[in-house]
Amino acid sequence: MNTIALLAQIPWSTILIGVIAVAVLVLGYVLLSFFNVWLKALLAGAPVSIFTLVAMRLRSVDYKLVVDARITASKAGIEITTDQLEAHYLAEGNIIHVVQALIAADKASIALDWTRACAIDLATKGTGKSVVEAVRVSINPKVIDCPDPNAGRNSIDGVAKDGIQVRARARVTVRSNLDRYVGSALEETIIARVGEGIVTTIGSADTYKTVLESPDSISKVVLQRGLDVGTAFEILSIDIADVDVGDNVGAKLQVAQAEANKNMAQAQAEIRRAAAVALEQENKAKVQEMQAKLVEAQAQVPMAVADALRTGNLGVMDYYRLNNIQADTKMRETISDEEEGGSSGGLPGNPNR
Repeated sequence: MNTIALLAQIPWSTILIGVIAVAVLVLGYVLLSFFNVWLKALLAGAPVSIFTLVAMRLRSVDYKLVVDARITASKAGIEITTDQLEAHYLAEGNIIHVVQALIAADKASIALDWTRACAIDLATKGTGKSVVEAVRVSINPKVIDCPDPNAGRNSIDGVAKDGIQVRARARVTVRSNLDRYVGSALEETIIARVGEGIVTTIGSADTYKTVLESPDSISKVVLQRGLDVGTAFEILSIDIADVDVGDNVGAKLQVAQAEANKNMAQAQAEIRRAAAVALEQENKAKVQEMQAKLVEAQAQVPMAVADALRTGNLGVMDYYRLNNIQADTKMRETISDEEEGGSSGGLPGNPNR
């Protein structure tokens, strides 16, 4: 109650003066926090109002970076508003790179406006490239090794029509094309296209000697194919840095083909041999079968003779005469076998000697 009574006794004018004093102190602190940046911009000829700085602070914009970029552009004679810088900053662009690229392009008399520079900056974000590098490559052409040494290959290998492998290395001089930099392919596509062109040119040569005698023919043919279409670069020249002879790929392919043909021939011969062995076994089985039938038929002869004697179809004298004929035939066969053995062995007394 005593505190409330004391406050009630304070005049309203005193309270109003106190509130105004606090407001002035707060405003003074705010002005002092932006004073250095405001004064720097004013002295550099690129003034920015205090309220603009406060507004950028409230929008979480790095107002010091924006002011520095505006001062840099103003000193180079390029007029860029804080709204343009703030908009590109909020788009997560690099305003310092954009300003530096505009300054470099202006000094080199290259047509590049703010909108295109911002587009290139956003397009190269996360690729390891920048709008500053794009402008610098447009001013000073860049040399690209083909193939890329970082890819683990040292040469581009092609095979001429005579089967000899030719290894080549090329150096491609390119310049940035800022008009089509956004949405276009970068160095990887250039390297791939140049490598494809070199392989095709070597493959169309009648002999590897042609490539060794005039390596510039490779660069001329590849350069005429317009490999920079759809890329962010303009190819100025393609120079063959090194040409060397590799392996005799044609001979290796012929050896491999001959080995394959030999294996096929051996496989077919084995098939034929297996078929012949199977046929031989089948024939042996047939011979055994026929011999069994012959033995069976011969076993029926005595039975038929006995039956003929029993029924009277064969007389006893006929039977003796048949036995005499069989004995005479067997004797003749024995004599014939002895004569053949004597002639082959050269025994004495052989009448054929």
